[in-house]
Amino acid sequence: MSSPRGSTASLAPPPSDASSVPVGQFGALAGWAQRHRWAAIVLWVAVLAVITLGSTAAGSAYKNDFTLPGTDSQTATDLFKKHGSDQAGDSVEIVFKDAAGVKSAKPRIEPMLAEVKQMAGIADVRSPFADASAISKDGTIAYASVTLDGKTEEVPKDEVAEVIDVAQHIATDDLQVEVGGEAARNAQDQDPPTAELAGIVAALVILVLLFGSLLAASLPLITALFAVGGAVGLIALASHIFTVADFTPPILMLVGLGVGVDYALLIFYRYRHEVLVGAQPDEAGRRALDSAGRTVFFAGCTVIVALLGLVALGLGSLQGIALAVAITVLVTMAASLVLLPALLALFGGRIQRHVLGQQAKATAKGRTEGNRWRAMARAVQRRPIPTLLAGVIALLALSTPALGMRLGFADAGNTPKDTTSRQAYDLLADGFGPGFNGPLIVLVKGDQHAGETVQAKLATTDGIAEASPAMPSKDGALSTVFVYPTTSPQAEGTVDLVHHLRDDVAPPLEHATGAEVLVGGATAASQDVSETLADRLPLFVAVVVGVSSLLLLLVFRSIWIPVKAAILNLLSISAALGVITLVFQHGWFGAQPGPIEAFIPALIFAIVFGLSMDYEVFLVSRIHEEWTRTKDPAQSVREGLASTGKVITAAAAIMMFVFGAFVLSSDRMLQQFGLGLAVAILLDAVVIRCLIVPAVMQMLGKRAWWLPGWLDRKLPKVSIERPEQN
Repeated sequence: MSSPRGSTASLAPPPSDASSVPVGQFGALAGWAQRHRWAAIVLWVAVLAVITLGSTAAGSAYKNDFTLPGTDSQTATDLFKKHGSDQAGDSVEIVFKDAAGVKSAKPRIEPMLAEVKQMAGIADVRSPFADASAISKDGTIAYASVTLDGKTEEVPKDEVAEVIDVAQHIATDDLQVEVGGEAARNAQDQDPPTAELAGIVAALVILVLLFGSLLAASLPLITALFAVGGAVGLIALASHIFTVADFTPPILMLVGLGVGVDYALLIFYRYRHEVLVGAQPDEAGRRALDSAGRTVFFAGCTVIVALLGLVALGLGSLQGIALAVAITVLVTMAASLVLLPALLALFGGRIQRHVLGQQAKATAKGRTEGNRWRAMARAVQRRPIPTLLAGVIALLALSTPALGMRLGFADAGNTPKDTTSRQAYDLLADGFGPGFNGPLIVLVKGDQHAGETVQAKLATTDGIAEASPAMPSKDGALSTVFVYPTTSPQAEGTVDLVHHLRDDVAPPLEHATGAEVLVGGATAASQDVSETLADRLPLFVAVVVGVSSLLLLLVFRSIWIPVKAAILNLLSISAALGVITLVFQHGWFGAQPGPIEAFIPALIFAIVFGLSMDYEVFLVSRIHEEWTRTKDPAQSVREGLASTGKVITAAAAIMMFVFGAFVLSSDRMLQQFGLGLAVAILLDAVVIRCLIVPAVMQMLGKRAWWLPGWLDRKLPKVSIERPEQN
C-alpha cells in the first residue's frame, strides 16, 4: 500500500524470495484457482446456471410461521382448529363508505359478496346487512367479514389479491370500497427491486473511486453477484424443506451483496498491497489468500455462528431467515476464496500495470499512501483518554432511546396512506372506534352458559369498548367472544389490556365457571411473539458474544482483545437500535410512529455482530502482524490503521449504501432493518475502528497482548496470519 520502505513494506518479502514463503491452505487454494482459472470460472457459471434453472422449475415455497407453542394465543388457535371453529382462519374486511348511507348501495354489494364467497381460499362471508353491528351508527360506513380457510401465512397471496380486485370493481364516485386485514396488506403489490439496484450502483461507484479502475472495481462486485445469485436459488429450493419467510429474499440479497463485496474487497486490497511491494500477480494472489483470505474465513464463520444463534430463539420464521442468511454468507465466502483468485489470475497483468502506474503517479507527487491514517493514529495516541471518552459518550447517548424500545408488529396503520389496507383501517377506526382494527378473541373452553358468563364480565371491563355475543363452535365445546379495546392495536393500552385480561379477569372467571379462558387473536399473538423474543434475547446475546470472544481469544492469544471487541460491538449495536427507536417509535424525520418490529433487534444483532468482527479481525490482525515483528505497540497501531483504514472505510461505505437502500422500501420492517444496519456499520467503522480502538490499544500498550501462561499452554494454536518466512 505504501512505498517499499518502513514497516509496511516488510509485510511481504521480495519476489525473489517467494519460493521460501510457506504456503498455507488458503494460499494452496488460491494456487489451484490460478492454475485452473478457466475451470474455476466455468464451474461457478455452471453451478449458478443449474441452481437458477432448478429453483425456477421447482419454484419457491416461502411461508411465514409465527407459531409459539405454549402461549395463550397459540393454544387458542390450536383449539379453534381442533373443534372446527370458523375463527381458526384469519379474516379480511371489505369496507364500504357511502355518504348517502351504505344501505343504498346494497344492490351492488350483495352480488359482489356472493361472488367472493365462491372464490378459492374463502371459508365464509358475512354481509353487513345481516348484522346491524357491522354498520356504523351514522350509517355511512359498513364492513363485510370474509373468513379465510386458514391463517394469513397459509392462504396464497394471489387468492387474497383476487378478492381485492373483485371487491373494488363495484366502487363508484359515491361508493368507496377498501379491503383491510393482514392478509390484504400482505397481498398488495410488492416493491420493484429499487433497493437492490441502488445498492449495486452505490457499490460500483465507491469501488471505482477507491481503485480508479472500472476493471478493478468490477471484480469484487462480480464475485458478490455470482454468490448472491447462487444463494437466492439455493434458498428458494431450501424453502421446500425448511420454513423460510416470504420477506427473506430481499434481506438475503442485500446482505449477500454487502457481505460479498466486503469480503472480496478485503482480499483484493491485500492483493493490491502485495503487488505494490513487488510480488508478481500469481504470487500476490497466494499471499493475499494466505492473509486476508484467512481473515475472511474467520469473519464469515463468526457471522454464521451469530446467525445460527437465532435458532435458539425458537421462532420458525426467524430460524428460516437465519438459515437463509447463513447460507448466503457461506456462498459469498466460498466465492471470495475460489472465484476471486481465478478472476485475479485472469486479469492480473492488467491490474498490476494499473496499480503500479497509480503508485508511480503518487510517488511523483510526493504522496505516500496511508500517511493520513498514520497522522490520525498519532493524533489519537497523543490524547487517547479524551478520544475514548468522546466516542463512548456519543455511543451511549445514541443508545439511551433503546432502553424505552417497545417491540411489536406493524399493521395496516403503518402502511402508506394510498394503499387499500390503510384506507380500510382508517375507515374502520372512524366508523367503529380505534380498537376495532385489533380485536382480541377470547376463547372459552366450556358450555354455552360459561361463554355467556365470560361475555357479560368482559362487556363491563375497563378498556373494552364492546364484547360480541358468545359464539359456539360447531361441536359446542367452545365459545368465542370478540373483544374490541378502546385503544388501537399498537397502543400501550391494548398491551396492558391483554395482561389485565389474562392475569386479573380470566382466573376468577375460570374458578367460577370451571371453564378454561384464553385470550388470543392476531393482536394478542403479536404481543406474545414480541414478549417471547424479548425474554429470550439476553440468552441469545450471551451465547453469540461468548462464542465470538472465544474465537478471538484463540486467534490473538489475548484476554483484552476479545473483551474490548465484545463491549464495543455491543455499543455500536445498541446505538443503532437507539436510532431506529427515535425514528420509527418516536416518529423522527416524518416516519409513522409505532413499535419496533419484534424481529429487528435479534436480526440486527446477529448480522452486525458478525460483520463487526470482519473489521475487528482485519484491523487487529494487521496490528498483530506489526506487533509480532516490532514489539512496539504504538507503531503497531499506527501501521495497522495506515494499512487498513482506507479499505475498512470503503467497505463500510459500500455496506452503508447497500443496507441503507432498504429505506427505499415501503415495507416498515425492511426500512427499520436497513437503517439499523447502516447506522451500526457507520458507527463501527468510523467511531470504533478509527477512533476508539486506536485509543484503547494505546492505553493498553503491551498489556493488549497479555495472556496467562497456563492458559496459553492449554489453548490450541490458531492463526489467521500468513505463515512466516523460514
